[in-house]
Amino acid sequence: MSLVEPPARGVLADGFALRPLGPEIGVEILGVDLSRPLDPATFEKIREAFHAHCVILLRGQDLSEENQVAFARGFGPLASAVNRNSGLSKAHSSSFLISNVRENGKLIGALPDGEMLFHSDQCYVERPCMAALLYGIEIPSHGGETIFANMYRAFETLPEDLARAVEGRQALNIFEYNEEGGYGQSAMELYRDVPPGAKCFAHPIIRTHPATGRKALYVNRGMTLCIEGISRAQSDALLLRLFDHQEQTCFQYSHRWRVGDLIMWDNRCSLHARTDFPADERRILRRVTVLGETPV
Repeated sequence: MSLVEPPARGVLADGFALRPLGPEIGVEILGVDLSRPLDPATFEKIREAFHAHCVILLRGQDLSEENQVAFARGFGPLASAVNRNSGLSKAHSSSFLISNVRENGKLIGALPDGEMLFHSDQCYVERPCMAALLYGIEIPSHGGETIFANMYRAFETLPEDLARAVEGRQALNIFEYNEEGGYGQSAMELYRDVPPGAKCFAHPIIRTHPATGRKALYVNRGMTLCIEGISRAQSDALLLRLFDHQEQTCFQYSHRWRVGDLIMWDNRCSLHARTDFPADERRILRRVTVLGETPV
């Protein structure tokens, strides 16, 4: 297993520079144009920054869908979009729009309105995505920020009693797709049991990153329903402590979107959430998803 050491922040090398986004997560990559082919050395620097900082941002990009897909493919096989009825690309099954725009009464994209609680994408399937790349096309005047949280640091700072209580255990994650939204409530608020048609899968509460070898906390308020092998009351109590711990602002970076932003996050060691935004303002982003591994 190849372990990745964090590259130096703010160091300029061969026209490539890194600028930190938050104290514990995220780095902006400067001096790279993703609309043009990347040389292998530059791409490897980007990969190292991605593994070291969980989230990478490249601003001022002018990307076609083909550009975005080509860059994503460099990180591994792409994943087909899960549970998407709106906004799917005709050319690429891994690409879809996230948008609140409606044409002729129908949404042109998915995940349209309102806030979203912290979650890890596709944690309710056997092989969740390893990464997602989101590109800003139309951005509202305010709101709609994406907040990222570092789950390496959340694990490393767990209180000892809590770490002992969840070590070696698995948690059941659940998602029942609703095209119009409804992501402002936690799985524990929405469900006591798994309803028919919902997707669910159990994964380790603490997972090991296959590229870095680091351990990360792998539960989330939005989609984790219960811890297996203990009573529901015990599970609820432990999960609420885990959620409150992992959502501390000291682990976070809140991203204010601009048109032309490309953000890529490591779904294996970070959570993300979304703040509310004006319902009467257009918001369009394009997402491409990279296939992941079964968490261990």
